[in-house]
Amino acid sequence: MHSSYRAERTALSLNNIMENKNLKTLGLRLRSLTLFRELLGDPIINALGKSLDTLESGENSEKISKYCDFVSLLYEKGGNLSKYLREVARDSENVYIRTVGKGEKPAEFLEKALVAELCVLEEISTLSSAELSREIEGDIFLPEYQTESFSLAEFYRSHIENIGKNGYGIYARYRMFYLGAQNKIVPVHTPDETRLSSLVDYEREQKIILDNTRALLAGKPAANILLTGDAGTGKSSTVKAIVNELYSEGLRIIEVKKDQLHSIAGLLDELGENPLKFILFIDDLSFQRDDDNYSALKAVLEGSVSAKSQNVVIYATSNRRHLVKESFGDRAGDELHLNDTMQETMSLAARFGLTITFQKPDKDEYLSIVKSLAAEYGIDMDEEELFKKAEAHAIRKNGRSPRTAKQFIELLKIGI
Repeated sequence: MHSSYRAERTALSLNNIMENKNLKTLGLRLRSLTLFRELLGDPIINALGKSLDTLESGENSEKISKYCDFVSLLYEKGGNLSKYLREVARDSENVYIRTVGKGEKPAEFLEKALVAELCVLEEISTLSSAELSREIEGDIFLPEYQTESFSLAEFYRSHIENIGKNGYGIYARYRMFYLGAQNKIVPVHTPDETRLSSLVDYEREQKIILDNTRALLAGKPAANILLTGDAGTGKSSTVKAIVNELYSEGLRIIEVKKDQLHSIAGLLDELGENPLKFILFIDDLSFQRDDDNYSALKAVLEGSVSAKSQNVVIYATSNRRHLVKESFGDRAGDELHLNDTMQETMSLAARFGLTITFQKPDKDEYLSIVKSLAAEYGIDMDEEELFKKAEAHAIRKNGRSPRTAKQFIELLKIGI
């Protein structure tokens, strides 16, 4: 954080403002927000502004109505105005935090504007229901809400000083995202909570991915990774678990579908100025021979002019080692340079810096996974009987895998 940010560098003193608190002009100061102007579009902040506006010349019935509109909306978010202001200020994508996020020094006028507006927001965050309802006449019950004392300026400064881990905007609040309609990045509100500690076996494979991801977070060269292997071996779960392990260190994940691969180059441009580190995750990847999405991914992996970023890696999972579906008819085609075409078809997998194979467990490994999961889920059963049932379940499910083991234990847990 730049030293010019400090409150002592400005004539605007929070203490002076608080001593001269005037609710009838507080609404005007709220409307004067410029850096944080987007907050005026927030339903709760907007409703509070309307409530403050009525204090100057509104009818008493209007004061009551606007006050209750505001408190009703605040109740939906927990009923604590101070905490809510802290969250929306933290998530703001204002020009100041974007400038710092790019590693640039904000102009002096932005520093002054930031200090002034944080003073206004802090004053608003400590506005109690008693102070606001005191302006309303009549013997009528008015609902209360909570506030608490804290330094918004100190909180925001700490947030910015750790922006490489905290992020801003939607990335400050969520860890997992997907690319939605019109290439909009959409947060996952209920993300997969899998942790590495719950994934039994495959420690070697997990360590390789974990070490590569930590290199990314440290600003070191990191490879794109292709995770191949049999279905149900935990490829996707491993990637999500690593995000859960390293989220607090500044890691985020965005899932991209195969038919969205043409959007990756633009996505890299957008994420390139973000202080966080990102995994672009492509699950269950495979192509038909003439699939034009193949060329889009190949261009990104080769590092085309518009597709190179130091804070983004691509992790893809596939049940196919060479990614492209191939038939004997393809090999027996009438193309003159068939070998060249086949090499081109199989070359995409080679463009990933790392390829990690998750193989199905053998019998002993499978039963070890079952035993570990049974202990985790609190299953109390004779080991011989447990293993016999687990093997029978694997036969019904066409083979042993960590997924099969987990499904078996979950069925035992619910008594099926």
